[in-house]
Amino acid sequence: MGIREFPGGAPRGKSIAVGMRRSPDVSPRRLSDISPQLRQLKYLVVDEAIKEDLKWSRSVEDLTSGPVGLTSIEERILRITGYYGYQPWAASCKREERPRDSPGPAEAQAPAGVEAGGRASRRCWTCSPAQLKKVFWGVAVALCVCSSWAGSTQLAKLTFGKFDAPFTLTWFATNWNFLFFPLYYVGHVCKSTEKQSVKQRYRECCRFFGDNGLTLKVFFTKAAPFGVLWTLTNYLYLHAIKKINTTDVSVLFCCNKAFVFLLSWIVLRDRFMGVRIVAAILAIAGIVMMTYADGFHSHSVIGIALVVASASMSALYKVLFKLLLGSAKFGEAALFLSILGVFNILFITCIPIILYFTKVEYWSSFDDIPWGNLCGFSVLLLTFNIVLNFGIAVTYPTLMSLGIVLSVPVNAVVDHYTSQIVFNGVRVIAIIIIGLGFLLLLLPEEWDVWLIKLLTRLKVRKKEEPAEGGADLSSGPQSKNRRARPSFAR
Repeated sequence: MGIREFPGGAPRGKSIAVGMRRSPDVSPRRLSDISPQLRQLKYLVVDEAIKEDLKWSRSVEDLTSGPVGLTSIEERILRITGYYGYQPWAASCKREERPRDSPGPAEAQAPAGVEAGGRASRRCWTCSPAQLKKVFWGVAVALCVCSSWAGSTQLAKLTFGKFDAPFTLTWFATNWNFLFFPLYYVGHVCKSTEKQSVKQRYRECCRFFGDNGLTLKVFFTKAAPFGVLWTLTNYLYLHAIKKINTTDVSVLFCCNKAFVFLLSWIVLRDRFMGVRIVAAILAIAGIVMMTYADGFHSHSVIGIALVVASASMSALYKVLFKLLLGSAKFGEAALFLSILGVFNILFITCIPIILYFTKVEYWSSFDDIPWGNLCGFSVLLLTFNIVLNFGIAVTYPTLMSLGIVLSVPVNAVVDHYTSQIVFNGVRVIAIIIIGLGFLLLLLPEEWDVWLIKLLTRLKVRKKEEPAEGGADLSSGPQSKNRRARPSFAR
């Protein structure tokens, strides 16, 4: 029977009870009819070969599934030995006789049933309405990020033809950050059921900085450094637009994603991922190839260095924010960005004045300033930051990040018709390499596990399709004959 005994004889202690719960579908029988050796039933083990032959039987399932929900050991051995008229290998034996636990949420959502041909239907993997809504919002947000970022870049390039003052433009656009918290409060009043006053909401958001709220010490230690990094990031980016074309600037700025990963790995001790190391290498290779595309001229090298420095400042800003302040809610992020605008007004205003009087950034009269371009650039940059910081409320972060890389082909098309840019082979390869590295950095941490699961499902589906096709062919003529045969019964 494939059952062997462990040596050692009968177990010590309490003897095996003779009384046994009756099975509802069998006739009663005394245990004494079998053998007195039932005392050693606890030491019985089923051979692996027999387990494989009887893997669909309930007896082996009971022996291997643990103590929960099992019947008595006597009843199990009676099934194996064929008593009670129970044949586990018989076709009439049902594998599932007792109810299982209720399926989890994922199983409950996936409909399963039996098709008309007797084949078990495959699980249907469908997106819920909430997920579809997030995807549609993600497309809209990605297009908004792409248009605002590419539009601000092109408008800045156009502004420098009339107003050659990148730092003044940076200062003017950063002042608009003051509007973050007022705009957030308007949204809070419109959407929230429990409306709070401005003072109450402000005090609640100030808890982000600590128990004491926003004090003078907190302002200079936790807000001022980020104000400096914000100003440097935007100034270096705008100054690079003066030196090189907007396509190169936008694609090189995408390297900040790789710099964020490297700094997070070193400073924050984030998880090491080989694919992200490859992405960082691709970003560095793209920077070198972009420099080579124009022949290492001093003008282009300075512009590329400025963009790389801007991307580095952006990465440092993000990593330090996570290190010193952690994660922020929407109201806290809005208050923080408004504080950066206040810091810019109070402490950075002196720098454009100094640059004006030293004639580093000089304009003849205020009437010559293109206020429309300045305001348009500021509005686009404010829109970009609002969507990038608060778009996570309606969609996935990965779809939002795609908007940044999508701005590269938009800028390339505009540069093709408005400037004398030459898309040689080296430049195109550099753009593709940096874009590929950016997309690799968007992969989630468990991307390899998901990929293995996807390949496994595809392999199982390919194996099921020929079997189902054969079943359809075999059952097809029989079903036709049955339908064609007339019935004379009345």
